[in-house]
Order: sequence, then C-alpha cells, then structure tokens
Amino acid sequence: MGTKILVVDDEENIVKLVSYNLEQEGYEIIKANDGKEALAKIKQEKPDLMVLDLMLPKVDGFDICRKVRKNDQLKNLPIIILSAKEEEIDKILGLELGADDYVTKPFSPRELIARVKAVLRRVDYNIETKDEVLKTGQVELDLKKHQVRINEQEISLTPKEFQLLSILIKHPGQVFSRDNLLGEIWDYNYHGDTRTVDVHVRRLRKKIGEYSDQKHIITVRGVGYKFKED
Repeated sequence: MGTKILVVDDEENIVKLVSYNLEQEGYEIIKANDGKEALAKIKQEKPDLMVLDLMLPKVDGFDICRKVRKNDQLKNLPIIILSAKEEEIDKILGLELGADDYVTKPFSPRELIARVKAVLRRVDYNIETKDEVLKTGQVELDLKKHQVRINEQEISLTPKEFQLLSILIKHPGQVFSRDNLLGEIWDYNYHGDTRTVDVHVRRLRKKIGEYSDQKHIITVRGVGYKFKED
C-alpha cells in the first residue's frame, strides 16, 4: 500500500487541486469536507499525513489538532495546516497545537508537495533510526521507540518537537542557529520564518518543564539555541 494522505477542506476546488497534485506524486488520497468527517476518516483510514484547513464546518481545524494530539493512538500523525488564515497569531496557535507545518492560501502546489515530502522524510527517518537511547541530565530520549522520559516520566511530543529535541540532545553545548534548525528539521527553504523554530522551542520547554526543575534548552542571544551540557 502507498502513503495515504487525508485532505480536509470544505472548498471542493481546493480538495480537488491538492488531491490531484499529490496523486501525481503517487500518494493515495482520502478526502473529507468537514471536521466531523475528518475525525472519522482519521480513525477509519489511519492516514500517514493530514493536510488540514482551519475554517471547517462542524469541527474546526484547531479542535481537530487538539483531539489528535491528545489521543495516544493518533498523536504522532503529521499535520500540515493549509489555511486562508494568515495572521501571525493563527500560525503560532496552529503550531502550538501540534501542527508540523503551516501553509497559507493562496499556495503553490509545488511548495505544498515539497513540504509534504519533507515531513514524510522526517517520519521515515525516525522509524528507521537504529536502536539508540540518548540521555543527558534528567532527559532520556529513545530514538527507536520515539519516546522521551523526564525523571522517569514519559512525555508526549509531536514529530517536529521530537526532531528538535533529538538534534539538540545529540550535540549538547553546540549552538544551532534558527536557520540551521529550519534546514535540519523542515528540510526546505522556509523563507526566513524563524518564528516557527521559536514556537516549537517554547512549546518543548513547557513540556519538559512540567517534569523537570532544570533549564535544558538554552537561548544564545542573537544566535540560536543549545542543549545544556551535563
């Protein structure tokens, strides 16, 4: 079976445009026109990735993100938001709710395909990673099982949060610029939108902070971020 992508949008022309272009790349497409149908399709079809509009009838895209990330069986589903909501606050909220990427309408089908491939490559990499457990201070990261434990307590991370933590913890003390992290994690030209990195770092810090009394991810002013050395 091929890679299955769920396309969720209440505009039929958008669904057709996205579906056609992704099908040309060999992906199997599942479609939904409202939030309730999308949640049902996620459970029934178990897609490998979801392209999600925010302004949906019945259940909006923000609520779908919340429900997916709170569900232990669905929480690792990669999500790319595709929305006409282009205000910065909407982008930040979407990322904070666990979306892996955010594309605004109108959009380039070629760019959307590039972003889909980038997210799926990262997911494949995590699946194929050799059995390796990294531990620094109170943080333990199991690359094979895709698990993170802080002081023996397991925490739930989105795929992008996990990738971010993996890069930082593999190189304790090394400073990564925001551009470096964009290139490493998103794997395409993100047009200098480094706020994406800041949002993910802030969200990651909050999750780690719930189980640890130490500051692990350090901001290097004017440069970027590093993971604290033991």
